[in-house]
Amino acid sequence: MSIPDTIAAASRALREGSLTAADLLDGVLERAQMTEAQLHAYLNIDHDGARVAAEAADADLAAGNDRGPLHGIPIALKDNLCTRGMETTCASQILAGWIPPYDATVVSRLREAGAVIVGKTNLDEFAMGSSTENSAYGPSFNPWDITRVPGGSSGGSAAAVAAGSALGALGSDTGGSIRQPAALTGTVGVKPTYGTVSRYGLIAFASSLDQIGPITRTVEDAALLLEAIWGHDPKDSTSYAGEYPQVRRSLDAGVDGLRIGVVKELSGEGYELAVEQAVAAMVEGLARQGAEIVEVSLPSFEIALSAYYLIAPAEASSNLARFDGVRYGLRVDGETTEEMMARTRGQGFGPEVTRRILLGTYALSAGYYDAFYGQAQRVRAAIRADLARVYAQVDALVSPTSPTVAFPAGARLDDPLAMYLSDICTIPSNLAGDPAMSVPIGLDQLGLPIGMQVMAPSLGEEVMFRVAAEVERLAGFDARPEIPVVAG
Repeated sequence: MSIPDTIAAASRALREGSLTAADLLDGVLERAQMTEAQLHAYLNIDHDGARVAAEAADADLAAGNDRGPLHGIPIALKDNLCTRGMETTCASQILAGWIPPYDATVVSRLREAGAVIVGKTNLDEFAMGSSTENSAYGPSFNPWDITRVPGGSSGGSAAAVAAGSALGALGSDTGGSIRQPAALTGTVGVKPTYGTVSRYGLIAFASSLDQIGPITRTVEDAALLLEAIWGHDPKDSTSYAGEYPQVRRSLDAGVDGLRIGVVKELSGEGYELAVEQAVAAMVEGLARQGAEIVEVSLPSFEIALSAYYLIAPAEASSNLARFDGVRYGLRVDGETTEEMMARTRGQGFGPEVTRRILLGTYALSAGYYDAFYGQAQRVRAAIRADLARVYAQVDALVSPTSPTVAFPAGARLDDPLAMYLSDICTIPSNLAGDPAMSVPIGLDQLGLPIGMQVMAPSLGEEVMFRVAAEVERLAGFDARPEIPVVAG
């Protein structure tokens, strides 16, 4: 069944009566049936629950109970978001079979908005990775080239949206895990200001860095989805309680009069030529539309990766201590409690999660705390200071989202440093807590998507979306991947 592939278009069609929520669901499920054997974007598709929700959405709309632009829209959820009555695993064996008794706040808000939850998408185990190859249930693949990765850790969500087996999806972003897969799959991915989207019900990786956000086909769709999920939540102690930006009102405002900074440190060695050329061409386009382009230097960005890989594992070592075989999830018996916990964790956690727990525990240990974790926090403060200085001069910043396009599956599995460098452009915004997003701007010579990152100061989503919308207009990116269909 042919259906609109954007939230905005599908929402209009629902209200015009040219299709129903059940039609939309049939379309995405048909697409999933055609593509899942090659992509493995989903860990679980909730056929029955989604059907009930779609029929309820149609009944509500027929009765005049319109809940807004997401009413009847099929949305996928990264499988680290607690979803009542649905297995939630974080792509880890240690949570195999665990079914939460409650919804994450973002899931509750989607349900209240009338969205239809299609299922749970694949990810790197506990969101630790940049390729979705660390999943305990097998990797996901890129719709543009099924021999390549879709990025990570929200690679399943990005692949589902790119393939059309969901009209939008939620991911989580700790060091780039929404933006990098968006760049590698030709989708739009948004990491909002830290604290604007509730983390209640998000299974934590690194609590001071994690943020939930949307992955969609278009900038407008991302704004629609973001506005549905953000807002103050008393269940999250870090939730922002002030006034929120109006992201949609400036989508057509253009960039005339804006000062846009190009980050000097996010280019050069390690960046593919096609990526740099595409970003440079887009910067020239923004200048032609009236933006003032300024090259800016953020020296602290050069050590952001090192700081991140101390702070994030340190927080992970604390957060993942709750998975002990006592309360929920996997339990491997032993003669003593300590042996039971050791066996459970040994069998339940994969190698990348184990690596990061060990690194984080070491960084927090007596005698090393100040030299490693404490020093990393000082670097974090320097990054915030650098960004505050630059944002006093410019309205927004731009850079590549990823230094490369999608890389072949398996190419970096045995080289953790090469894998970690995938997030070199995205990590600084997480350390600062500022918003950032990725917008597709073209294809390289192999037909693989290239993403451009737009960054803004804290609570600067309105200007960020304004720049992103202009980037999208200039790029005119409307290509769709051709996925080979496996018969039967």
